[in-house]
Amino acid sequence: MQKIASLALLLAGAIHLIPLIGVPSAEHLARLYGVTPSDPNMLILLRHRAVLFGIVGGLCLMAAFKPAYQWLGLFVGTVSILSFLLLAWFTGGFNAHLQRVVVADGLALVCLVASAGALTWSGRGATSG
Repeated sequence: MQKIASLALLLAGAIHLIPLIGVPSAEHLARLYGVTPSDPNMLILLRHRAVLFGIVGGLCLMAAFKPAYQWLGLFVGTVSILSFLLLAWFTGGFNAHLQRVVVADGLALVCLVASAGALTWSGRGATSG
């Protein structure tokens, strides 16, 4: 079960690292999200967003290899994903590029839920045996 939890955290971490592609320039952000920041303020915010996702992804990757951090990685990753999915759901009207992000985040959420289930299951087995 530990291997399933680690694999799921690896996948979720990798998905969270994808936005790092947007850090170098507005052109990279446009390819990711289908929007071109119209002013420096928006460019700074979107690039910073990419860095923050990199941090979440890095935490998930670290947690895949360090069991002591797995629940922290699961919590932070899940909060990140759920916040985006809820914002997308309640706002609506997003473009096809963001639809891909919604799908990727949905996949990452499934991974994190599977990881939590595997950790919970393995914890029960360890305490009952």
